[in-house]
This record gives sequence, C-alpha cells and structure tokens, in this order.
Amino acid sequence: MLKDIIPDLANETKNPAPAPVVLPASLRAGSEHPQHYVPDKGLVDAIRAALLLRRPLLLTGEPGTGKTQAGHYLSWKGGFGEEALRFEAKSTSVARDLFYTYNTIGRFHAAQTREGSQNRLDYITYNALGEAILRANHQEAVKNYLPADWQHPGEPAQSVVLVDEIDKAPRDFPNDLLNEIEHFRFRIPEFNNIEIRAQREFAPVVLITSNSEKNLPAAFLRRCVYYHIAKPDEKRFAGILEARLGFNPNAPLHKDAIDFLMYLRGKDADLHKKPATAELLDWLLVLHAKGAAQNQRFKEIVPLVEQTLSTVIKDEGRDGPKLLQDFLSGLPGKSS
Repeated sequence: MLKDIIPDLANETKNPAPAPVVLPASLRAGSEHPQHYVPDKGLVDAIRAALLLRRPLLLTGEPGTGKTQAGHYLSWKGGFGEEALRFEAKSTSVARDLFYTYNTIGRFHAAQTREGSQNRLDYITYNALGEAILRANHQEAVKNYLPADWQHPGEPAQSVVLVDEIDKAPRDFPNDLLNEIEHFRFRIPEFNNIEIRAQREFAPVVLITSNSEKNLPAAFLRRCVYYHIAKPDEKRFAGILEARLGFNPNAPLHKDAIDFLMYLRGKDADLHKKPATAELLDWLLVLHAKGAAQNQRFKEIVPLVEQTLSTVIKDEGRDGPKLLQDFLSGLPGKSS
C-alpha cells in the first residue's frame, strides 16, 4: 500500500510541505506498452485486409475501446517502432497539416530584420505523414529538405501513421486526406513547390480513428477498410484486465469491479459518459495502491471504494456513492 501522496493534502495544518514532495512513478507505467494490447479477431482480420490492399484502416468505437492503442500496437508488432507516428485532428486541421507546418511569420520576420536563422529549413516542422514519407526514402534523396536536427534512419524505413479522431476535423478534411494518401506524396510551396514522394514499397501504413461524433463522407468510407470495435462485454473486460495488468479477473475484488463497471454502463445507471477499459484499469490500480486486497468484496471496503470513484464515474453532478449503494443492494449476500 502506498503512503498518502502529499501529506496534509486536506490542508489541516495550513502549511506547505517542508520540502518538495517526491512523487512516485505512475501506476500505469508499463501497462500501456503495446505488448499488453489484446486485439479481437475481427480487428486482426481488418488489419490484415488493410495491409493486403494497402488501404487506410478506419476504426470506430466508443472512447476507451483501444482505437488509438491499435495504431501503436500495429507499429510495434510490425517492428516499425513502439509508437506510430501520430497526428491528432482538430477543428482547424487542413490536409497539409498532416504533412508539415511552416512558420511563415517567423521566416518573414527573420528575412526583414536579418535577425535569427536565414535558413528556410529551420522554419519547417514535419508532421506524421510527412515524416513517414521522408523516412520512406533514402536519406540522400531527401537530405536537402531536412532540418539540421531531423533524424533520418539512412535507409528507407516503413512507418505506421495514426490519424486520430478524424471526426473532429472539418468536413472536407477526410476526402482531401485520401487524395494525398492515395499517392503518398506532398508538395512544399515554400521550397519552390518541390514534391516528395514515398518509395512505393515503403509507403506508410495508415490507421484512422473516429469516435463517430459526425458522419464521414461516403467517398471517404469507400476508400477505407473499416472496422468497428464493439462495446466490450464482461468476458472481454476480464481478458483485458488479465492481459494488461496481470490481475486475476475472477478474484472477488476484480469481479466486483467488472460487475460494477457493467452496471455503470447499463441503462439503470443512466450515465452519459460510459466508463470503458481505460477507467477499469486506472480504477483497479488505484484500489490496489490504496490497500484493497484481491480477495475482498466491495461491500467489505465501501469507504475505500468510494474514495476511488472519481476514476470511473465522470458524469457531472452524479452521486457516485449513491450509485455504488444501488449496485451493492443487488449483490448476493448483502445485509439489509
């Protein structure tokens, strides 16, 4: 059991810590490594189809079901690196942002004042797909377009590009993106409109995620391999718990946690934000850190469980202890 982090956090003494508190390592350290990811059979089949066709793989599913982790897992499993090259879509994203951004104002200021670097390469930042295309060429072929601190592997290298939450981008972004991905090339107007194209055999593998917050264009969907990660059931949560944390899912504490999670995801709890895998893992890590034993039932440690509900219940204004009591009242063996 870990000691309380930052003693007197309730501020009973009205004094700060006498010396800076040394924070412990994250409880999640190691559990998020791709080696612990457990893809279901449908996802495995979809990945293989996308690789055979060399088409982007579009993953949908509710938040917390492992869409982003799937990209990192594919990169690690393929031997291309422990993390995919990630681009997180925003409401202001345009297709060019996936390749690079250029500090036009900084370059203009340097040219006008003669202050700062006069090398135009110092004002370009390559983003996920641009980096992957550069890596898909011999260093010698692209060296004239690389900033001084840019690390190239030398020989052509394969990359996995993860375009995360594409449904947050403007409506034109998906179709514009696929036009660029089809040829795996991009132009840089700031460098006399030069074109950089990936060697075809090292063309990046692209995985795109969506939380289905808005409909994607039909033309975009036609040019992707598609897979929807289904909502996990109890069996799926149990398998993930064992694979990611090495916890016995049949132990009383863990069984109660999974049962309560399923209760929170059901219509009786009526939560807007349904807790998923990420919440379950975080919650059990905190429970164990606070001293809960795997052979204990929730009804035996109610105060401790209540202290940890902020990791699993994330709906504004919902009474976590009340939801816990409602759940416990239906457990076998609960005293009246």
